Amino acid sequence: MADEDKVQNKAEELKGQAKEKIGEATGNEQWQAEGKAEQAKGNLKQAGEKVKDALTGNKDDKKDQG
Repeated sequence: MADEDKVQNKAEELKGQAKEKIGEATGNEQWQAEGKAEQAKGNLKQAGEKVKDALTGNKDDKKDQG
């Protein structure tokens, strides 16, 4: 499950990057802002996953305990 979360978080970040670039290309400030926000949200979630991994010591052990 943790790996799925990581993939979803990275996808959210990449979606934000794409949205921001489209906003820049079209001059749409709302899309630029939304893209930046999505990137930040994805990055924050990824950081949380990294902290969780560091605290558990082994990211695969956590799945077996659940």
